[in-house]
Amino acid sequence: MQSAAISFSPAISLSNDSRHNGFNPMHLALHSERRRLRSLSASLFSSGPSAHISCSLSRSGWVSSQNLVTRSDVVPVRATAESGEAAERTKSKSEDILVLGILFGFWYLFNIYFNIYNKQVLKVYPYPVTVSLFQFAVGTVIVILMWTLNIYKRPKISGAQLAAILPLAVAHTLGNVFTNMSLGKVAVSFTHTIKAMEPFFSVILSAMFLGEIPTVWVIFSLIPVVGGVGLASMTEVSFNWAGFWSAMASNLTNQSRNVLSKKFMVKKEESLDNISLFSVITIMSFFLMVLPTIFMEGIKFTPSYIQAAGLDVREICIRSILAALCFHAYQQVSYMILQRVSPVTHSVGNCVKRVVVIVSSVLFFHTAVSPLNSIGTGIALAGVFLYSRVKGIKPKAKTA
Repeated sequence: MQSAAISFSPAISLSNDSRHNGFNPMHLALHSERRRLRSLSASLFSSGPSAHISCSLSRSGWVSSQNLVTRSDVVPVRATAESGEAAERTKSKSEDILVLGILFGFWYLFNIYFNIYNKQVLKVYPYPVTVSLFQFAVGTVIVILMWTLNIYKRPKISGAQLAAILPLAVAHTLGNVFTNMSLGKVAVSFTHTIKAMEPFFSVILSAMFLGEIPTVWVIFSLIPVVGGVGLASMTEVSFNWAGFWSAMASNLTNQSRNVLSKKFMVKKEESLDNISLFSVITIMSFFLMVLPTIFMEGIKFTPSYIQAAGLDVREICIRSILAALCFHAYQQVSYMILQRVSPVTHSVGNCVKRVVVIVSSVLFFHTAVSPLNSIGTGIALAGVFLYSRVKGIKPKAKTA
């Protein structure tokens, strides 16, 4: 609601000479000006902020001034709008946190079941290369269905992008093959304890190929990682060198993939998002694995061969499919999380995930764990957590 106050100064007084009958220009001008002021007053009452208008009569005619005064009754409207926006932002942030929490939950859950089903298969079917090929095959089918059904848009891939992604796919393929080799030889908990050495390889490779010199804090954080893994290895009941070196090779290849992604990826404006990149890598890994699998292990995943080995075909197939689905699902969710959080947060989540996998596998498989082995594993994981917190610390710039 708008209000207006109109005042006239000085008071209008006309001389006796101007009050005679007949045409008077002053009367006409005064009448016209009053009509204009009434119109202005009506418009001010109808909308907008309140105003005070003062008018005076000078020698050259009427002079008016308008001073806008904001009324206090519009403040609640503005406050209500601002509080509504704040509430909307708070609601949106709460929803984002809820979605992120659900994604982390699925990430851990899929990883736990992948390790359980995968270990059950590899214990009775000792062909890790064939198992890896099958997992990439299931992932490829999922990606194709996802693109065909428009669940996720199929990216347009150029030749330059394929050439840049190929080294990543090779490293990704080798990393998963070596992980399966290790899982087939030693306990799940020990494999993941060794894989806690990933930060060590990341620092070494980044310094060699990217010229990234680690800070003193990062170097100190690696000491408990290396020491804890060494202590756990010396006291591990299922220890054997094949499982140990396979897990170490997995660390090397996985971190090489991360370094190559920084060194060889195409221009930012042409690069793929994380989910599309993982989808393309999965398909490339499948084709990269076909010939090596045939040459290394032959065609061993047939019902007749499984029956001849005295295994239950139905049980092996179901667990292999479940392991493959969980394998693709947990990695896909991992990339989805990476799109929502910073690399440091993702690294911390990965550290927590490793703890969850180790504990769950020990409970499920009733793995014998000595006190020293538990202490070594705990020290290594604490070092990984410390590394994830300090690696983002930048050295202070030297002042001249």
